[in-house]
This record gives sequence, C-alpha cells and structure tokens, in this order.
Amino acid sequence: MTNKTNTQKINISQSDDVMVIEINNPPINAGSLEVRAGLLAAISEFSKNDSSTVAVIIGAGTTFIAGSDIKEFSAPLQDPQLPAVIAAIENCAKPVICALHGSALGGGFELALSCDARIALSGTYVGLPEVTLGIIPGAGGTQRLPRLTGLIPALELAATGRRIGAQEALQLGIVDQVVSDHLLDEAITFAKTLKGQKRRVRDLPAPSLDQAAFDLAKAKVLKLGKNRPAIQEATASVLNAATMPIDQGLQVERTVFQTLRVSEEAAALRHQFFAERKVFKQISEIKDQPVAIQQVAVIGSGTMGSGIAMAALSVGYRVLLLDQNEQALAMGGQRIQDFYEKQVQSKKIDAGKKEKILSCLSLSSTWSDIADADLVIEAVFEDMAVKAEVFKKIETVAKADAVLATNTSYLSVDTIAKSLTHPEGLLGLHFFSPAQIMKLIEVVDASATSKQALATGLAFAKKLNKLPIMTKDSFGFVGNRIYAAYRRQCEFMLEEGAYPHEIDAALEEFGFAMGPFQVADMSGLDIAWKMRLSQASKRNPQHRYVSIPDQLCEAGRLGRKTSAGYYAYLADGTINKNDEFVTKLINEASRHKGIQRRAISKEEIQKRVLLTMFNEAALLLSEKVVAEPSDCDVVLVNGYGFPRWRGGVIFWAQQQGLANIQTDLEWLAKLSGPGFVPSQPDFLF
Repeated sequence: MTNKTNTQKINISQSDDVMVIEINNPPINAGSLEVRAGLLAAISEFSKNDSSTVAVIIGAGTTFIAGSDIKEFSAPLQDPQLPAVIAAIENCAKPVICALHGSALGGGFELALSCDARIALSGTYVGLPEVTLGIIPGAGGTQRLPRLTGLIPALELAATGRRIGAQEALQLGIVDQVVSDHLLDEAITFAKTLKGQKRRVRDLPAPSLDQAAFDLAKAKVLKLGKNRPAIQEATASVLNAATMPIDQGLQVERTVFQTLRVSEEAAALRHQFFAERKVFKQISEIKDQPVAIQQVAVIGSGTMGSGIAMAALSVGYRVLLLDQNEQALAMGGQRIQDFYEKQVQSKKIDAGKKEKILSCLSLSSTWSDIADADLVIEAVFEDMAVKAEVFKKIETVAKADAVLATNTSYLSVDTIAKSLTHPEGLLGLHFFSPAQIMKLIEVVDASATSKQALATGLAFAKKLNKLPIMTKDSFGFVGNRIYAAYRRQCEFMLEEGAYPHEIDAALEEFGFAMGPFQVADMSGLDIAWKMRLSQASKRNPQHRYVSIPDQLCEAGRLGRKTSAGYYAYLADGTINKNDEFVTKLINEASRHKGIQRRAISKEEIQKRVLLTMFNEAALLLSEKVVAEPSDCDVVLVNGYGFPRWRGGVIFWAQQQGLANIQTDLEWLAKLSGPGFVPSQPDFLF
C-alpha cells in the first residue's frame, strides 16, 4: 500500500486498484466540517482516478465515525453538509465500501448506509442516537435503514437511540460481513469482489407496511421516549420510508432535523451531553495514582449496601458483604441472588455469567474478614454515632493502605473522619438508590482526604460506569442539599393552600419523573424526619418551619411501607391522593399558623420550585462545594428526576436571563419568609 494524498483529517492511500480513504480526526473521528470537506474531495478524486476501481472508507485509530461534531449544531451548519457527501458517494459510478470498527453512530452510521456495502469488525456498535439529543437523523438514516431492516427494526433504532452490535447488525442485513481481525485487509479483499457493482441502499424497494404492527411498535417507543417531539418526529419519518418516494422522504427528514436542531429542547439536551462529558474531563485532570482495587468490602446489607455490592460485582470486583445481624445479612444475600436471577430471566446475562458473578460474593458477620479489602464502603444507618463506631471497628481490622468510604447522604464526612486515626484514607461515596442501577455518585473530597484516596474513589466510580461528581464536604453535598431546599419550598406551599397531589401533578407536568410527595412516600418519610430531628437543636426558631411531615410521621404514616404517608395505599393497589386525614392535617396546620389558604396555580408551583433549586445551587457554587455550574445539572438530571430535556436548573435559569431571575428571587424570598437565603447569581450569567 502506498500513500497518495494526506489532508489534515483525511489520508488517502492505494492498494492495487483499491483507494483507501482514512478518516483521521481523533479521538472519535467526529464528522466535523473538515472531515466532510475532506471526504467530499476524496470521493471526487476517486471518481476521476482511472487506476482506482473501488474505494474503502475506514476510520483511523480505535473507531469509525462515532458521531457528528455536536458543537456545530448550535450554529448554522456550514457546507459541505453531510447529505452532500452522501450524495457524492451514491452518485459516484464506482462502488464505495465502508469498513466499520469501534462505533459508527449518528452521521457516521448514515455515511455507512450511503455506501455500496459495509464490513464490520467484531465488537463494532452502530446506531442512530440523535433522538437522545432532541433531534432526528438528518442525512437519510430514517429512509435508508428501513430499506435494509424493514420498518419496525428501523423504528426501534431511530426512535430510541439504541446501539446494536455487529452480529445483530449482520442479522438485520445492515452489514454484509463481520470479521474478527485485519479489518482493512478484509475490506480490501471484499471490495475487489464488487468491482463495477453499485449497490445503493436508496435503490432497494420501499419497506412494506403492516399498519397494526407498526402502530403497536410506535406506541411502545412513544411511551419509552415520554412522547417527546424528537420521538414523534423520528416515528413519522421512519413511516415516510414506506409511504413516500425516497427523495421526498429525505427532504422531509432534513427539514425536520433542521427545525429540531435549533429548538430549546435540543439545546438543553446538548447542554446536558457536554455537562456529563465535562465531568470525566475533570477526572482525567487528576494525575494521582489510585490504589489498585481487587476486593471491596461493604458494611451493611440493607437495600443500599446490597445495591452497592451488586454495582461492584457487576463489573468484576470480588465483594464481601458484612452485617452483624445474621437475618439482615441473609436478606441482603437473597436480594443480590434475586437481582441476578431477574437479569437471567430478562436475558441481560446468561446463567453462566450469573454464577461467575455470584462466585465473587462472600457474606460475613465477622469484622476480621474485611482484612483483605482494598476498599471498604460503609452503608449503615444514617446516624453519626453509629457511623463513627463502625469506622473505629473498620480501622482496627482493615489493612493499612485500604481506602475507606462512607455512603452518607447528609452527614459531615469531616466529622466522621474525626473518629479515625488516619482520616486521610476516608472519602465519601454517596450512591443513589437503587445503587446497582442509578448512574450518579457523589465523590466527597473531605478536608483530610488524601489525593490518592480521592483518585481511588473516582477510579472506582468510573469502573462502575457511574457519573462521578466531585464535591467538597457540605450538608447534603450537591443533590440532597438542593433537594432539601426544594422539598422545603413544597412544604411552604402545603401551608399556603396547595395539596400534595396538586404539587406532584404540576411538577410531573413540567417533566419531573415524580413529584416530591410521591418520592417521599416511596423512600420513607422517616428518613428525612430523623435528619430533621438530629438538626432540631440547631434550628433557628425565627425561621419558617413546616411541621406537617413531622406530624405524619408521629401518626405512623411513613409512606408506602406503612400503606400511608402523604397518600393512602389501598389493598387493591390503588392510591388515594385525597386522603381525608392528610387534608384535615394540612388545613389544621395552616389554621394554627393563621395562614389564609389560597389556590396556587401549577405555574406558580413550578416557578417556585425551579427558583428554589437554582438559588440553592447558586449558593453551593459560591461556596465552591462543586467546581462547575453544570455539575449541578448533571446531579439533578441523573439523580433526582429533573427532566433531561429541560437541561437542568442552571440551564433553565440562564434561559430566563439575570434580570428576570433577580426579580423573581426577591419575590420568592418574600413568599418563603425568614430563613430563606437569597443568592447573588451574577457569576452564572
């Protein structure tokens, strides 16, 4: 093979009569303007080159094109745009083959679909993730893919953003061949068999339409995608492949793509996309060497402890689950067994994988058994005295270089560290429930935490495939601090005139996964109650305090686990959201304080909650609890049900503008009364 032409992003070489066009735009070979221009020039050169009878497009490094350059989506797209590159490939008289490895996603996958054949390395993933960014494929994905797979498989890919592996792509007819090694050599050999043959996907017959089957699949993807605009449009565009000539379908697809690209929802989703990537950029900047972890010990076998154990087991760690209560330990072990059995039943893993995972689990009630653990995570009762006692025991039996972590939700890691002889080995690892599923984890860098312990916690979180947010030690860290303020504001509105079901409904309409009172019932009202009781002596009596949740707990209404909380949970599975006991208790609380109840609109409920969350986020940012404003949005979206398509509360506030936010915060301060601390949010605008 000889090099022929090299541009900044495209390398061209020749192997006999095969032109090899290599995309070289590390790290993910994003389909940027330079890549598109380079590809267009390469296809033009290939068309004119008499010594080249067939071309192979391949990615340099570890991947094909893993997506478009998303930064470009916030401004008018510059020419050449991707459809022009695709048209050049299709209109070229000679065949062009795509050699795929790593990932071929979004525009990269659409480019591959424009080629005359596709060969993939085993382990390659393909997909159309555009809907996760609030847009639809804009370069033929919804029109060409159905001609290869049929309507319903194409719908499931285009309307969910699901990625599929090379073998599934082969079965669906998306790729022509899967190879295990030597991708380029295999692609060149394959390409030579296609000399003189154009096999354009666009020339394949339109997919057949089974309306009933399509409607069923459509209902499924719309429900899964919460009926968001991009999901609706992707569904309609895939259907066009069966009902319109391809050029008309392509034109409609591109118009919809361009409209959605400049929508506020797409901007919010791009904000969240970059915010999550910024999290990992912060981690990569930490150069300290972490402790190598092979065995993890988890102290406490309740729901959280067993969930943490599952998260660690699932990525290959050996795990010791310790609890001195033998009954609780057995229940924790059974919980883990049941989780993996359900994964087998749902075909997420096979029985062999389940047995291999469970062989790495040990259960114990003996403290000395944690002596071999490289990382010890405490997940016991949320009580300072209990945690301090646990860590004293841990330190007496753990090896000297073991890293210690607390899963506390609210308590001070600095205070817990005072119980240790070597506090530098302790950090916070605040998991979110269920720990084996939720992506978010807050990594708490306490005052005494060493750089190595912090690096170890971050490396561990990354290995668990979590989104690790670095935070300093502060009450509630990031998420629970904002959530506590949010819940408090909702309690104010209970006193002023709203009822739990009205507040929940308003926030769910905004897009929250659940309202705060449904969440409280699900998690248990006693958790927050105990936290409030522990702080009662520090509470300023002049500050506004709502006793309604305390009274519910005193009445034994602790949520779903007692069949009654803010709502009543009936034996037949129905939920009474207008429970007479709760209504009477709330009305009496308002009367006791001399508050004249009034109707509160859903718009006011939403506005007060969002302003409160933003205000608390601005306060903790000014205190440097976290480094990046976007970290707050990552936490709220990934841990607290804030709608991803709204971007997060910082993004929301920035759309309102500083002047409006300042005016609204003054209004909120008057409504909230003594104890509300207004932020000075200028630095966020």
